[in-house]
Amino acid sequence: MISASSHNYNHYRSNLNLALPVVLSQAGQIVVVFADNLMVGQLGATQLAAAAFANSIFLVGMVFGIGLAMGLTPLVGTAYGSGDRDGAIRWLKKGFKIYPLLAIVQALLMASIVLLIPYMGQSSEVVRLTIPYYLILVLSIIPFQYFFVYKQYSEGLGNTRIAMSITVTANLLNILLNYILIYGKIGFPALGLNGAGIATFISRLIMPLLFFAFFKKLNFFHPERAFKERVKLTKESAKKILNIGLPIGGQSIVEVLTFSLGSIMMGWLGEKALAAHQIVLSLASFAFMSASGLAAATTIKVSHFKGMNNKVAIIKSVKASLVMVTIFMICSVTAFMLLRFTIPGWFVPDPEVIKIAGGLMLIAGLFQIFDGLQVITLGALRGLEDVKAPMLFLMIAYFPIALPISYAMTFVFNFGPQGIWVGYLSGLVMVATLLLFRFRWKMK
Repeated sequence: MISASSHNYNHYRSNLNLALPVVLSQAGQIVVVFADNLMVGQLGATQLAAAAFANSIFLVGMVFGIGLAMGLTPLVGTAYGSGDRDGAIRWLKKGFKIYPLLAIVQALLMASIVLLIPYMGQSSEVVRLTIPYYLILVLSIIPFQYFFVYKQYSEGLGNTRIAMSITVTANLLNILLNYILIYGKIGFPALGLNGAGIATFISRLIMPLLFFAFFKKLNFFHPERAFKERVKLTKESAKKILNIGLPIGGQSIVEVLTFSLGSIMMGWLGEKALAAHQIVLSLASFAFMSASGLAAATTIKVSHFKGMNNKVAIIKSVKASLVMVTIFMICSVTAFMLLRFTIPGWFVPDPEVIKIAGGLMLIAGLFQIFDGLQVITLGALRGLEDVKAPMLFLMIAYFPIALPISYAMTFVFNFGPQGIWVGYLSGLVMVATLLLFRFRWKMK
């Protein structure tokens, strides 16, 4: 489909310039979990297991909310690419009318999960530590969704640096508050795991407030401030937002739910296996979110070229992203292989946890390339507003294939913790293949 003659290195440079701030911004969300795990791990394996368990449940809801907001980007990007900035502003106004309501409903539904936590097969001590920490995280969903409406709108306009600067600032604040509240510094009580949750909530509350300040001051947003038209959220526009946002949110839920269910199964093997799993999952998620930043840049470029009705540029832009993500993931694989026993030791001093984590990193490293290919292709299809078929592909690859393989390899064929990651790898290979064929078909 894409020959060597289609190479245009301007697309490499353009995609990379857009992607680097998005990589830092999206990786920043993982840094929050990374910092929590690193600091909570010093309290012991039980606290780290509770953090792993709470985050595995919370991430399902969080990524769904992020996915909903990501539906705004292709709508804004297509309008902006066609030269209709006012049309893009109308989508922003409509977004602020619907997304906060969805966030409140989502938070209430997520909070109700605490009724089920005691029945998920975890030890009583892990459950006791998990519930209050999880509820604090759930509360952070509401301000976080406001931030993502601003973020996805700005990225639709091709500006990825504002969200990056805010995310970096919030992450530094989170790490500082972690140190103060977890360990009880400068006169504060030592709150342990709950201190990590409170630090995360405060940092996520600051993020939309900072974006609002930028929105009011930067010349970049002058057209938005000058826009005086009253915009109504019609049934048709709400349906269009949801028709894109809900499948993207569904895609995110399928992926994260697969890993969360794997975490629950890992908990059946014991606290040490779950702690090791969380360490490796944090590292794999960090690499994934970095690739996901490049995928977000791909969505932006594809939506702009879609607005311009430039099919050739779409193909060249997507190829540039695929080449770059492959190079990045090869580097990631190498790091996973060479440092598989060194990095886990940064999180927890327990030799058994380090040994288990080292074995898991061998398999986690293998699927990095497929992970990169699938997320870039997902980003390209989102830019084309093609979101329903990819959601179906993910459901087929993960639920009837990946999870049963994980269970069988672990509990039937006695592969231990590594069996769960073999299932992850199987599903990922399948979905990457299906998505690449889908994009090829769309371009034909």
